[in-house]
Amino acid sequence: MNAPWKANQAGSRDAFTAFVCDDLTLDTIRGVCDEMGWGQEKANKGGLRNAIQSLSVSASPQILLVDLSESGDPINDINELAEVCEPGTVVIALGQVNDVRLYRDLLMSGLQDYLLKPLSPDAVRDALSQAQATLMAPKNDEKSGDKPHVSTAVVGVRGGVGASTLATSLAWLFSQKLDHATGLLDLDIHFGTGALSMDLEPGRGLTDAIDNPSRIDGLFIERAMIKANDKLSILSAECPMNSAVMSDGSAFFQLQEELRAAFDNTVIDCPRSMLISYPHLANDINVLVVTAELTLASARDAIRVLAWAHSNAPHSKVIVVVNKVNSASMEISRKDFEATIERKIDLVIPSDPKGAAQAAKLGRPIVESVKGSKISLAIATLADIVTDVAEQNAEEADGEGESTGKKKSVMAGFKSMLSKKEK
Repeated sequence: MNAPWKANQAGSRDAFTAFVCDDLTLDTIRGVCDEMGWGQEKANKGGLRNAIQSLSVSASPQILLVDLSESGDPINDINELAEVCEPGTVVIALGQVNDVRLYRDLLMSGLQDYLLKPLSPDAVRDALSQAQATLMAPKNDEKSGDKPHVSTAVVGVRGGVGASTLATSLAWLFSQKLDHATGLLDLDIHFGTGALSMDLEPGRGLTDAIDNPSRIDGLFIERAMIKANDKLSILSAECPMNSAVMSDGSAFFQLQEELRAAFDNTVIDCPRSMLISYPHLANDINVLVVTAELTLASARDAIRVLAWAHSNAPHSKVIVVVNKVNSASMEISRKDFEATIERKIDLVIPSDPKGAAQAAKLGRPIVESVKGSKISLAIATLADIVTDVAEQNAEEADGEGESTGKKKSVMAGFKSMLSKKEK
C-alpha cells in the first residue's frame, strides 16, 4: 500500500464520500445520497485537491466521487489521488471537459467512470449502482477458486521470429476464449509492441516501475496497466533510445509477484537479452515458449536458449515452436532442425504475411483479426498446450491422478465459431 498508516482503518471505511466544486452539483449529489440511504454530510464542498488532503489523513471510502472542474492537469492529479487511496476504492470523476481522449486516459488511470456536468440525478444513480456492482463482484482469487496462476514466457531465439505476435495472441486467447483475467507484460522496454499491436498507448507504468520498484503494489498495478478488454491488461513501454535501463532486476521480480496476485494468467514477452541480464525472471515461469524459425542461425541460437533454460528454469515446461514456416522456401528442413537442437519441435506455425498485415492494419491480435486462418488455429493449439501444462501442474500440486473437471479448449472454441460461420 502507498498509505500504510491507514491499513488498520479498513474496517471503518465509509460507503461513500464526494468532493465537488459547485453548489448545484453538491445539491444533486446530496439528493441522491438521501435516496441511497447515505447521509448528506458524505457530499463535501471542495474538489480533487480537497479530496487528496482529506484522504491523506483518513480512511478511503468504498466509493469516492471527485470533481475535476478546478484541476489544471487531471491525469497527474488523479495519480496523486491514487497515492492516498486504498486498494479497492472505486473512483468516479466529474468534469466539464467533453473530450474522448481525456475520458480514455482517466479510465486507463483506474477510474470507474467519468460524468459530465451539469449532472442529472439519473446519471449519478446509474454510476453509483455500477460502482456498487463492482464492489460486490467476486475478486479474481474468489472466482478462480482452485485454478492456479499460470505464468507463460515467450522468448524468441532471434529477433523477428514472431515471439511478440505469439505472446499477444496467447494473452488475447486466454482472456477471450478461456475467460481468464490475464496480464501481458512486455519486457522489450524500448521497442515493445504489446500495446501497439492492440492500437493502445503504452503509458508510463512500466517505466515508473523500473525507476521506483518500491512503489510496485496492487494499487500500482491496477492503475499502471492499460486495459485491452474486460479481461486483458497490458504493461508495456516505449522508452527513448537515449534512456538506458538501469535496474538490478528487483522491479521485474516485484512485478511478477503482483501480477501473480492480480491475474489468473500472466504472459511475458521476454526478449532473449533479458534472460542474460536477469536470469531470476525464470524463477516463477511455469511455461517457456521458445520461438524459432527453420534457419541455421535460429537453430544455433535455439540450442543456446534451451541450454539456458535447462540450467536456469529446470522447473519450467519448455515448448519449442517453429514459426513462419513456408514449405516452399525453407533454409533447413524440420528433420535437420530437430537433429541440430537434439529434441522434437512441439508445434509448427505456418507463415501468413497477409494475415499479419491485416492484423497490423486493424490494430488487433492476429488470432482476432483473421480467426479462420491456419495461423490462428495453430496459435489456438499452442494455447491449449499451455493450458494442458497448467492443468497437469494443478493435479500434481493437489496429488491427484486425474482431472478434477472439464477443461475449456481454445481450439474447440475456434472450431465451434467456424462451424457457425459455415452454417
